Amino acid sequence: MASPAKKLAISLTVNGQPVDGLVEPRTLLIHFIRESLQLTGSHIGCETTHCGACTIDMNGMSVKSCTIFAVQADGAEITTIEGIANADGTLSALQEGFRQMHGLQCGFCTPGMITRAHRLLQENPNPTEPEIRFGIAGNLCRCTGYQNIVRAIQYAAAKLNGVEFREAAE
Repeated sequence: MASPAKKLAISLTVNGQPVDGLVEPRTLLIHFIRESLQLTGSHIGCETTHCGACTIDMNGMSVKSCTIFAVQADGAEITTIEGIANADGTLSALQEGFRQMHGLQCGFCTPGMITRAHRLLQENPNPTEPEIRFGIAGNLCRCTGYQNIVRAIQYAAAKLNGVEFREAAE
């Protein structure tokens, strides 16, 4: 019978809060986030980095947490979907955009999509439609056809830039 793996101590910051934990070396970051921290907003989809449902922000980059070991995140600063809302608990511009522009249907991809879009808007505060489509290309949605997701991100960009959102003429 194999002996249990030795647990390793990790320390990181998640949604602005310091977090310490003991993890087996093979524990995936998504499992640590969901099971140990009870932050279940990030979803487990494919576990092969294809779908993006598990996307988080780690050290200023969008990453798919299903193929990163928790020990690799030691010392990292992480934002999950739970950390995207405004400090007062109100919806962020992106969350509001997804709600107002009907950027979700089943909601499975939404946490990863919003978290990726959050980073996209930090990197490019005023993206064009092609830039948005390219920026979210690693996150799959099987319900909406992406048009409403793109509109939601455009809505958020406009709001964050202090301008009124105007839909492009078809």
